Amino acid sequence: MKNRLSILHVSSEVAPYAKTGGLADVVGSLPAAQSSLDHDVRVILPFYRVVGEGNFEVRKVISKFEVPISGTIKEGELFEAESDRNVKVYCVRQDTYFDRAHLYGTPEGDYPDNAERFAFLCRSLLPVCDALDLKPDIIHCHDWQTGLIPSYVRTLWSDEILFANTSCCYTIHNLAYQGLFPREVMALIGLPDEEFTAAGVEFWGRINFMKAGINYSDVITTVSPKYSREIQTPEYGYGLDSVLRERSEDLFGILNGIDTDVWDPENDRFLKANYSVHDLSGKKKCKDDILETFKVNIDSSKAPLFGVISRLADQKGFDLLAEIMDDLMTLDVGLVLLGTGDQRYQDMFQKIAVRYPGKMGVRIAFDNALAHKIEAGCDVFLMPSKYEPCGLNQMYSLRYGTVPLVRATGGLDDTVEHYDPRTGRGNGFKFYDYAADELFKKIREAIEFYHDREAWSHLMRNAMQTDFSWARSARRYLEIYENTIEKRMKGVSQ
Repeated sequence: MKNRLSILHVSSEVAPYAKTGGLADVVGSLPAAQSSLDHDVRVILPFYRVVGEGNFEVRKVISKFEVPISGTIKEGELFEAESDRNVKVYCVRQDTYFDRAHLYGTPEGDYPDNAERFAFLCRSLLPVCDALDLKPDIIHCHDWQTGLIPSYVRTLWSDEILFANTSCCYTIHNLAYQGLFPREVMALIGLPDEEFTAAGVEFWGRINFMKAGINYSDVITTVSPKYSREIQTPEYGYGLDSVLRERSEDLFGILNGIDTDVWDPENDRFLKANYSVHDLSGKKKCKDDILETFKVNIDSSKAPLFGVISRLADQKGFDLLAEIMDDLMTLDVGLVLLGTGDQRYQDMFQKIAVRYPGKMGVRIAFDNALAHKIEAGCDVFLMPSKYEPCGLNQMYSLRYGTVPLVRATGGLDDTVEHYDPRTGRGNGFKFYDYAADELFKKIREAIEFYHDREAWSHLMRNAMQTDFSWARSARRYLEIYENTIEKRMKGVSQ
């Protein structure tokens, strides 16, 4: 086994270049952690409009490459974006597909040509690797948008010398989003018709990009140990539980980490004041800053401030939050919310904020600086998710001494330990049943502990001493890569 691996990550979003959620944070951080362990790590994402509009220097490295798609040839260009992480970041440019206001669709729904857009991204891998003379040991694919890559490696590209020794790792970040398209898309994406089977890409008469990633990859990972078990059950499997059970020996749950260089209250450049586990005095200034920003008028020394930063979707438990909002606003608390997503949730929370001026502030946007300020300025962070593969915000919150209140599902259950006042152990609050009254009961419990200043200070310090840096997770991925490569080499030699 060679010591230095060539690792190529492919993702539809990567922080800080393009982001809608936690996927971007993961693929923005994991490659850097792997590179720090002396591996050749590269990343590919689409050249979206937001990349061009961002404050990133980019340079063209391939002026033209050709991709067969939808029965014709589409041309693309490749750019390299500046990176301070010792990771080469490449952006595939094809303006017909990617020069749009949003990554995947508008608040009203997905772009109708998403199958074609991301099939182009996947098929561009061969000409791009050829032009770069890149022969990756591992292609690490992320979520449904890259699910076709393993199927191409094992079918269309099976004789390509570039990928002769390549293994594919496929990470499921959220099984609910699978990339489902009509049968007719087979002609568009270019896979042989014989791959339209239950063992291939077929899913109840349609094409399933995520199923392709699962079936054709050498190894499958997901983003927390509990979620890896949950998705093998009918409740969380979204129709793919039986497929995942068949691949259970090749399925691993690896908890995501957080980038502790970027998320660090001692050095965070976005904060009104910095602070640490040893000196929490700056956190009060951060709270006052958020209260002023959102025009929330509560006594910052007596009333807790709750925060939410999220994609506004059913998954995140907003139906529960909506049900308790009137009761919550009768309490001596404040609430701030930052996010974008489904139009109905955007409209709903904006109306609630109008109904409760001075108690609730809402910002419908993606705002990285404001996200940092919320993590530092709030007392409690709410994540009442219906399901949560991993979640990153609860880890950010822990590091910032903002106590997470979560539903015990997926990675939330793996990372948050319910506070026990008798032992002084724990770093947050958890509820189990997906019900509005259970959420409200746990909020009342958190408020009660908040008023016990000694207990709350102890809880904050517990939270801030929890370690979720990427180093451990990066090593675990490398271990899985090496085992997968060794297993594949043995299979080839037999």
